[in-house]
Formats: sequence, structure tokens, C-alpha cells
Amino acid sequence: MSLARIRSLAPFALVAALVTLGGCGPALYTINIMPGARAVEQAREAGAPEHAPYEYYYAEAHLSKAREEAAEASYQDAVRYAEIAEEFGTKGRDLARRRLREMGR
Repeated sequence: MSLARIRSLAPFALVAALVTLGGCGPALYTINIMPGARAVEQAREAGAPEHAPYEYYYAEAHLSKAREEAAEASYQDAVRYAEIAEEFGTKGRDLARRRLREMGR
């Protein structure tokens, strides 16, 4: 294949790559929202709303914002919020469990 032929096909290859990669946002969001939602749920079950309210409600707010951003097709932002929700959900769960152990429950 000649160099001229390759150059003439380059724009088509670029468009094909962009179309193919355009579907990755929802998949990445789905992969990241599940652990975030699970962490927030585990924190709630561990008693975080009462024993680690800052971490729990911060995680819950970020999970909600992640869903909102995904609804607006801002998947990169949604992934970032979901990661924060997972981080603080986990912190809330662990803190609530530790405080319950300290209280002898």
C-alpha cells in the first residue's frame, strides 16, 4: 500500500476509532458505579449514618452526583464521583464498625 493511499484512509480510520471508543463511557461508568453503590450500602448497613455521618453522607452525595452526571452523559465526571463515593463509603463502613466495637456492640 502506498503512502498516499494510507494518508487518504487516515481520516476514515480516525472516525472509525472515535465511533468505536465512544461506547466506552457508559461501560466505564457501570464498572465504577457498582463498587461505589455497594460501599454506600455496606456503610448504611454498618450504621454509618449514626456513627460516621460525615463519611456516609459525603459518599451518598457523591453517588447521587455520579448518577446525575451519567444521566447527562458526562461519564468521566460520573466515574470520578463514583470513585469518591466508594472511597468514603468504605471509610464510613470501617469507622462505624470500629465505633460499634468500641461501644461493645
